[in-house]
Amino acid sequence: MNQNNRSNIYLPIAFALTLATGLLLGYYLMRVSFVSNHMFLMGKKSGNSLEQIIQYVKQNYVDTVNVEKLNEEAINGMLSSLDPHSQYIPASDFHEATDPLMGKFDGIGVQFRIEYDTIIVMNTVPGGPSEKLGIRGGDRIVQVDGKNVAKIKTTNEEVMKLLKGPKGTKVKVGIKRKGVSKIIDFTIVRDAIPTWSIDITYPVTKNVGYIKLSKFSATTHDELAEALKKLKEQGIKKVILDLRGNAGGYLNEAISVSDEFLPAKKLIVYTKGLHRSKQSAYATSEGEWDNLPVVVLIDETSASASEIVAGAIQDNDRGTVVGRRSFGKGLVQEQLNLDDGSAMRLTVARYYTPTGRCIQKPYTNGTEDYYLEYYHRFEDGELENADSVKLNDSLKYTTPGGKTVYGGGGIMPDVFIPVDRDSSLSFFNESFNKGILYQFAFDYSDHHRAEIARYKDWKTFDKSFMITPAIYSAFVAAAENSGIHATAAAKAASQFRISEMLKAFIARNIFNDDGFYPIYLRTDKAFLKALEVINK
Repeated sequence: MNQNNRSNIYLPIAFALTLATGLLLGYYLMRVSFVSNHMFLMGKKSGNSLEQIIQYVKQNYVDTVNVEKLNEEAINGMLSSLDPHSQYIPASDFHEATDPLMGKFDGIGVQFRIEYDTIIVMNTVPGGPSEKLGIRGGDRIVQVDGKNVAKIKTTNEEVMKLLKGPKGTKVKVGIKRKGVSKIIDFTIVRDAIPTWSIDITYPVTKNVGYIKLSKFSATTHDELAEALKKLKEQGIKKVILDLRGNAGGYLNEAISVSDEFLPAKKLIVYTKGLHRSKQSAYATSEGEWDNLPVVVLIDETSASASEIVAGAIQDNDRGTVVGRRSFGKGLVQEQLNLDDGSAMRLTVARYYTPTGRCIQKPYTNGTEDYYLEYYHRFEDGELENADSVKLNDSLKYTTPGGKTVYGGGGIMPDVFIPVDRDSSLSFFNESFNKGILYQFAFDYSDHHRAEIARYKDWKTFDKSFMITPAIYSAFVAAAENSGIHATAAAKAASQFRISEMLKAFIARNIFNDDGFYPIYLRTDKAFLKALEVINK
């Protein structure tokens, strides 16, 4: 039941959204941050000044006080003075914050999207409880346990809380289906639903494979090992590992992923802190890809565990890193589970790449400025020109092969790919940034789901389905109705790019990421450059 909302896949042209992107990435990094796999239980203590103050306020304040909220605010205030990644997780948010890293959660097994204030099932999880009952893509969930959930401005978070629940428990949903006049009732027994770290693995050419890794959860290494095995069985001898948009996850999983690509005894990463002694992680002899070509794709939203992998590959001269400078998170958190069901993630160490560089960017100007640093990169021109990147010569390091690398703020790629600011594509850019392109693809998929679903698979769809002039004209009309007006020349210049993206989004709505990425990547300049580099 995870919403199909892969973000940042088209960040290079989304300049109008840079401020929002920085804030959203900050939220995600706080929710799914780079954490140690260690968790601790805290013993009870009493008599400290914080508890005394809270008790005094409770007993003497002029109005009624919510002690629980007061306590949370006190903890948040304390942690916010430390660094941007130390955080308190209330008991009510515990599963929302931790489930993405577990590799599974308990629910009904649907991917949904809220459109027109209605919960619309995009796809069901294969083998999940909803699919087994006959719920299918395009169904509208209008009732949950007898209560109306349509046209009441329900949020994604509210829907998740309604549909998720312990394995074995039941939830009754009312489904509105096209062509059926009455609401169809289903009683679903919740079950464990896997959440995958890898969006897609597939052969790009006869020799080159592509793996899109979206996070580092408890199952990431197992998934990667299986993906590499399948690629080898298909005759693949080179791989592109795409870490763009990957905000991180577990340290141990980042180490295990790096191990797959490094020869035995190569240093992967080391960590140390004031109260944590230096601990180093080395590659073993168990890697499946330790002597075959690899290219790693990163961008400004690749953070934490993604930077561990990119740094290990780069510092060991093991492969080529392509893209733009990564986020710059070099802090390690440990999670402390508290008696009331809440938790705290505290920064306990910094991590260092094999050459000895810490890639943590500064955070002395506060958390807000820290997460808006992406916006500063845009203003400074860094996203368009590698020469605009502010590198610190005092944090210069050299790899064994003689390559110069830098610490102090993210991983700088070996091959820089600027954002795409083609002025001839103004109609495409505006349509994409305002969400018109995605909305049109959704509406088209929703209205033509049955006929599109007749294609055997995404390959058949890709070969046979075309964005016809009539479909493109309908898109132009939709854009104009939304206030986007362009010249005939601008519309013609953007037609190919829009048609490709419409086709990719329609494929995702019906065939999931298996259909989306192979079509989308055909126009992705960073991917095409990575393919060029690895073929050399």
